[in-house]
Amino acid sequence: MTDKKFVPLPLRQASTVILIREKNKAFEVYLLRRSTKSGFMGGLYVFPGGAVDPEDSGFDSWGPHVDTSQDQIARQLGGAAFSNEDALGFSIAAIRETLEEAVVFIASEEKKTKKDIDDICSYRLNKDLPVSWFKKKVRNENWVLSLSSLGRWSHWIAPELMKKRYDTRFFIVLMPDNQTCVPDDIETKHGIWITPQNALEQNLTAETPLSPPAVVTMTQLLKFNSFKELKHEIKTRSWGESIFPKLVPSPDGPVIIEPWDPMRHSDVEIDTSNLSQKVLGPGKPFSRIWCDKGVWKPVRH
Repeated sequence: MTDKKFVPLPLRQASTVILIREKNKAFEVYLLRRSTKSGFMGGLYVFPGGAVDPEDSGFDSWGPHVDTSQDQIARQLGGAAFSNEDALGFSIAAIRETLEEAVVFIASEEKKTKKDIDDICSYRLNKDLPVSWFKKKVRNENWVLSLSSLGRWSHWIAPELMKKRYDTRFFIVLMPDNQTCVPDDIETKHGIWITPQNALEQNLTAETPLSPPAVVTMTQLLKFNSFKELKHEIKTRSWGESIFPKLVPSPDGPVIIEPWDPMRHSDVEIDTSNLSQKVLGPGKPFSRIWCDKGVWKPVRH
């Protein structure tokens, strides 16, 4: 009798949005704490985001309601093995999820008033909205979604042992003027604006426990010394190599091995007995993240 071969769960497409705003020539990032009842990243601080829905795709239906052509989408948001159709679907999902989770609407304000923006943001806070509410609202009120505001940041593929797995595009967006982030109070319970440095420091003390991708992303953002530098990066950044970590279970807490770790493709056992002595502070290079009683901490290998 042979053991059944392990088959990882299928990937579901998803989009995440890194919202940033200027603060004293530096910048802050918006984070939402997921409900502790959530089956994915429960209790952790994450960027707004969620799964791509079938209704998020289709140039025929979305073409009149986006501010970019197919060629512009390819140049600004496309990439290797990332079709224009996929880029559109992920982008629409990014804008929809930002409205659903953070009540921020990334759309053109031409021919629209602040009241129009406030109305659609307030409408989002209604309970039990139908699945197709966003597409119908955009069409009926003739909104134009601001795909031109989206920047590429990273492409994540969830580890094979995760109970829920997503193929996720991380977009980065400047916070629209005259809008305010509001947690939806369903999937997300608390929201904060915070610098990458403070987020990483507060993660280690469990004050602001971050998801593993948020730990990596906040560390990436540390290298930008000003809002101006980051804005330039947004204009020129590509998706880069896909980030496909490995999850290693352990009685001392699971460990995520990032792709740049020398052991990422090895089956050699990893010693997790003294990881509490290997925790790294903000800005220190790392390739492993250890879950210490629910808090994901960078550690030395």
